[in-house]
Amino acid sequence: MKILIVGAKGMLGQELAGAFNNNELILWDREDLDIVNSAMVRERITELKPDLIINSAAYNLVDEAENNPIVAYEVNYEGPKNLARVAKDLDACLIHYGTDYVFDGARQTGYDEDHPTHPVSNYGRSKLAGEQAVRTIGGKYYIIRPSRIFGRPAASEGAKKSFVDVMRTLAETKTELTVVHEEMASPTYAPDLAQLTKYVFDQQLPFGLYHGANDGACTWHEFAQEIFRLLHKNINLIPVPTAHFPRPAQRPAFSQLLNTKLPKQRSWQEALKEYLNG
Repeated sequence: MKILIVGAKGMLGQELAGAFNNNELILWDREDLDIVNSAMVRERITELKPDLIINSAAYNLVDEAENNPIVAYEVNYEGPKNLARVAKDLDACLIHYGTDYVFDGARQTGYDEDHPTHPVSNYGRSKLAGEQAVRTIGGKYYIIRPSRIFGRPAASEGAKKSFVDVMRTLAETKTELTVVHEEMASPTYAPDLAQLTKYVFDQQLPFGLYHGANDGACTWHEFAQEIFRLLHKNINLIPVPTAHFPRPAQRPAFSQLLNTKLPKQRSWQEALKEYLNG
């Protein structure tokens, strides 16, 4: 099977390459394909004729999207729309990734796949627009929503570091850190998400929307506590409210992703332990 992975040098993209390595893989990053350029997308992918297109490319600079929404919408909306159109014309399957930021965070019991969306930031709105474009165009598609992805650092230039790696770096020089003790969400281990993606495709599950985060939820403070516990680092963590760090973009206060359609993922704590021990 011929599989095209877009965003192949990203944190998730490189794990997808490992998960699908028993296939004919074409690994493209931003220097190989500008997903915003509809003519290029159509020409290059039509020539390639893949059976499966996996789009792990995204604009995920949440605060910068508030000041520069055009770029966010280009990558997160125009890109998936272009890929969905050519995938449908080729009768290929498209796998695209969403985010928990499509929710407003007002629901403290978490969000299942069918809960109404209501993003509160330009980033969330741009990602929701991408989801809606894929759905509207139709064809063979899966949309999988993760949140707080962590894992082996991306190989792409200028890639955003995960919270886990930021904390691990700070632990080398800091003895005290101030961390937000709000914003409950579900951390997602990139290798687990890649394997989940393969499972969804291999099992030929019904096309549509799935949640793909690891099981459970935590605040940033609780996430940091577990990171330092596993690293055996004695860091004094000071919990503060979100308002302590004013940022351009509003974040969902509670955006745990509830998986009701797939086998239960292992806990984020188990996944984190594997990553840090590795």
